[in-house]
Amino acid sequence: QKREHISLILAFLHWFPVYEVKQSNSIVEKISTLISKILEPLHPHVEEHQPKNIKHLSHTFSREKQHLDVFNTFYCQLTYFSTHTLTHTHAHTYNICEYLLQLLYEEWANYSVFYKYQPIGLVRKYFGEKIGLYFAWLGLYTQMLIPASLVGVIVFLYGCATVDDNIPSMEICHPRNNITMCPLCDRVCSYWKLSTACGTARASHLFDNPATVFFSIFMALWAAMFMEHWKRRQMRLNYEWDLTGFEDEEDHPRAEYEFKVMQKSLRKRQKSQDKVNTIEKLTFQDRLPAYMTNIVMMLLMIGVTFAIVFGVILYRISTKAALHMSSSLITRNHVQLTVKTTAAIINLVVILILDEVYGAVARWLTVLEAPKTDKSFEERLIFKTFILKFVNAFSPIIYIAFFRGRLVGRPGSYLYVFDSYRMEECAHGGCLMELCIQLSITMLGKQLIQNNLFEIGIPKLKKLIRYIRSKQGAFQEEERQKKLTRYETDHFLEPFGGLTPEYMEMIIQFGFVTLFVASFPLAPLFALLNNIIEIRLDAKKFVTELRRPVAARAKDIGIWYNILRGVAKVAVIINAFVISFTSDFIPRMVYQYMYSPDGSMHGFVNHTLSYFNVSHFQDGKEPMDPSHFGYPVVICRYKDYREPPWSNTPYELSKEFWAVLAVRLAFVIVFQNVVMLMNDIVDWLIPDIPKDISLQIHKEKILLVELFMKEEQGKSYIIDSSTSADGKENCSKHNNNSKVAPPRAQMVMSHSSRHPNRFILLR
Repeated sequence: QKREHISLILAFLHWFPVYEVKQSNSIVEKISTLISKILEPLHPHVEEHQPKNIKHLSHTFSREKQHLDVFNTFYCQLTYFSTHTLTHTHAHTYNICEYLLQLLYEEWANYSVFYKYQPIGLVRKYFGEKIGLYFAWLGLYTQMLIPASLVGVIVFLYGCATVDDNIPSMEICHPRNNITMCPLCDRVCSYWKLSTACGTARASHLFDNPATVFFSIFMALWAAMFMEHWKRRQMRLNYEWDLTGFEDEEDHPRAEYEFKVMQKSLRKRQKSQDKVNTIEKLTFQDRLPAYMTNIVMMLLMIGVTFAIVFGVILYRISTKAALHMSSSLITRNHVQLTVKTTAAIINLVVILILDEVYGAVARWLTVLEAPKTDKSFEERLIFKTFILKFVNAFSPIIYIAFFRGRLVGRPGSYLYVFDSYRMEECAHGGCLMELCIQLSITMLGKQLIQNNLFEIGIPKLKKLIRYIRSKQGAFQEEERQKKLTRYETDHFLEPFGGLTPEYMEMIIQFGFVTLFVASFPLAPLFALLNNIIEIRLDAKKFVTELRRPVAARAKDIGIWYNILRGVAKVAVIINAFVISFTSDFIPRMVYQYMYSPDGSMHGFVNHTLSYFNVSHFQDGKEPMDPSHFGYPVVICRYKDYREPPWSNTPYELSKEFWAVLAVRLAFVIVFQNVVMLMNDIVDWLIPDIPKDISLQIHKEKILLVELFMKEEQGKSYIIDSSTSADGKENCSKHNNNSKVAPPRAQMVMSHSSRHPNRFILLR
């Protein structure tokens, strides 16, 4: 019966009006066809990737015309529509859903096909448009990471190739360089030689070189190109999935909202003793306590994040002092690396824990607001979750990039916390190297632990717990002997929790790739490698680990697109400040073109170091071992632009400081405006709708108008014929039993089994 039903529907669909999609003969179209043939091995073995020159003519579905429906969509069996599990024993059945599920497993949820494109149309058919759009977006994002990764690797290799020619690094590492530096902490830290920072200086050049400025501009344009490319891809999918005329229908009120409205009505009725039923709704005044709670809790959670960052700062300060007191020479020589790495790992662990806490807090606050519709609930939940998780993930990185080493003071007048903890200084190579360490550990740790291990382990663990708690755990042997029904098997799968966690982890990753890319050009490469696994991991999770979600229609990715645009805009500003204030790019340029006697970088290191007379140390703050090098130190150096102790204004900020600051601020303004202008140009040059799609939509509108005109003509002919027939019937009674039906043109609007959201015009 199923086969006969499907055959009947397919035969009926052959009567639908179709039109030919003509291919252009332009050079661009020929090149596109050639590229498609070259990439043919990368496409999955499904029918949807075969080019189609014939398209069914259709019109947007409307509930107002639902009475014109001839037959309901028959796509999957109706007895089981919402849950599924992967089985390999139904290869010879005629269930369409089972066949699609098997095909998805073989061509999509399989790590052996990681190099192939995703069967997005097949995903849409089985899971719905909303999930199909997510995987289409994820696939496009991963493809766009390929050129970004290549350029990032080239920038990194450029740094590796030029590290031996970098004059500042050569000056620091020169064996004759005996510049004595001031202690990095009070009492327990001693004086040190600048040449001991050779390794840090060489490593910093890998990420702090002129190519990083170019890469920052490139990534800003890349983000704009990605946005435009996605809009075009989304429009093409809307056309292929018949969503061009689709508009979100008004959602029904949520049960929680209705319950609060009912409570309000009951209270109002009890007070006024009025039995007349009036339509109530929650006003701003009703929601004011919830709004205040939201504001207070959001600020409290952000304050908790800042407090933890401050705690890690205290950990670094105290640990550094403790390691400097160690009797082991190896420990004292690797204090900086040990403190940086362990602090970054602590930050990672805290971020992973707070992510789970903040997700639960955001949901509780959203429930407290009682939004009216599911769409409003989802958007508010996404916004709160994004704010909390964004602050949680990037607070330690923002501190290192913009605050560490700037709130220190100077020797003899340092800034202290609680009168005992001296604020941290940056190493001579700058804070960019530590920023790179923190960024890489956080990004890789979140991707490896949170995005991959948690996604694999937690669903399996929950499935095992449900299995143990169920009756099947007690009668395992008995249940093995009989075949379980489908819903019984699916009971042990994890319920679908929505796409918010999937989007959220990718948006945070997009932030890592764009926001601080000037300090870590390899971020796009690591994101690409993660996403190649992430796509198949998510696919396998949807096919084998989760209950089948209820299909939902959507024509875009919703609020996530606005968040992406916001992150891309903020990335331009942050990268401008990273290049200007965190790296040494601006000081190098200022020295080379304003202070260098020969226009080279020789003497740059000495130019950035100020002098300090050790007799000006505060009491109790001088080193315990002043003769650490075998001779008393009189003058030590520190990195800053200040007047020497023998000047008329000792230790005041020098004119070089103000010159560098002015250039830094000017660079931020110029960089930001130039990149924003270039982004606007890219947005203007690339149309949101592909030309071929625009032409085909226009052609469909013309054909639809023609069909409607013919239908009106047919109706007029029917009315005239009926009037003429009634007149003849009154005059000729002997023809009462004979009826001759006039020719009649009919147009029926029906659902399409291929496009369930459209009416299809039948003639």
